[in-house]
Amino acid sequence: MTLAPGSADWMRPLGATGLIVSAVTAGGGPLGSMPESFGYEVAEEDAVALVREILGSPIRTIDTANGYSDGASERRIGLGMAQYAAEHGGMPDDVLVITKVDARGGDYSGERVRASVAESSQRLGLAPLPLVHLHDPEFHDFGAMTAPGGAVDALVRLRDEGVVGHIGLAGGDVHEMARYLALGVFEVLLVHNRWTIVDHSAERLIREARERGMAVVNAAIYGGGILANPRGGLTSYGYRPARPATLAAIAAMDELAARHGTDLATLALQASLRDPLIDTTVVGFSKPERIASIVRSTRAELPDELWGELEALRPAPDNWLDARH
Repeated sequence: MTLAPGSADWMRPLGATGLIVSAVTAGGGPLGSMPESFGYEVAEEDAVALVREILGSPIRTIDTANGYSDGASERRIGLGMAQYAAEHGGMPDDVLVITKVDARGGDYSGERVRASVAESSQRLGLAPLPLVHLHDPEFHDFGAMTAPGGAVDALVRLRDEGVVGHIGLAGGDVHEMARYLALGVFEVLLVHNRWTIVDHSAERLIREARERGMAVVNAAIYGGGILANPRGGLTSYGYRPARPATLAAIAAMDELAARHGTDLATLALQASLRDPLIDTTVVGFSKPERIASIVRSTRAELPDELWGELEALRPAPDNWLDARH
């Protein structure tokens, strides 16, 4: 089975939101230039040009955040969209841009959420914003975040006021994220680094989201790069040192990919694309040639038996990011 541009399921509903997404979403983190995370700089003109390439590609969904490079990602996406619209007489009807509210300094108050949404709308040139996630709430006090007039309340009110169309929850640690999911106010869940070929920390969280009728977005499927470049000398997974069992599993999976005439990055992507629990998979990139590379990976024909072999190689749960030790 392949899920590639042109296939019946390449474009699909995002849960019950009424929004439509492509199976692959372009991740906007690298577009803002985040050398501390990705190891290289991205010039503004290159990022803007890439946004225009994305808008002309089969990838119809872009994910960004207010806090990526202090707003540079959103600003560059907005510039790229404006240039594309000027050249083509408007934006394509099927493009969806998703963003996230972020704290500033230690401020994640309701007032900050409203300011974050206003900043994002201005940078992107979009009003209302179709979907806005509460971003990384696990790093802040749950009581303050969920208090009347706090961050969650403000985001819900912004949806009620029509300033944003839909609201989602995006973060890491699944144990903290479960507390926010239980509030029952979010329509979309975004997980990162925790639903990959070597880590299923988010399984219970994703299944609960599905039971609630929520959409699920899967990000950071390469674990910070090691699953895209397993022979590049990387030893971290999910922004922390990888456990020995995880490194051994990655090496074995890389050998499995080679035996089947493909690469580990293709397996990591297709594993997410073929998963019925996932609505769209976020892939970050900063070079135009990556669009063609990603499309080639979606079109790779792989035998059904490969997936059972891959599943058997996943390290035990106590090696996953959010294992309880």
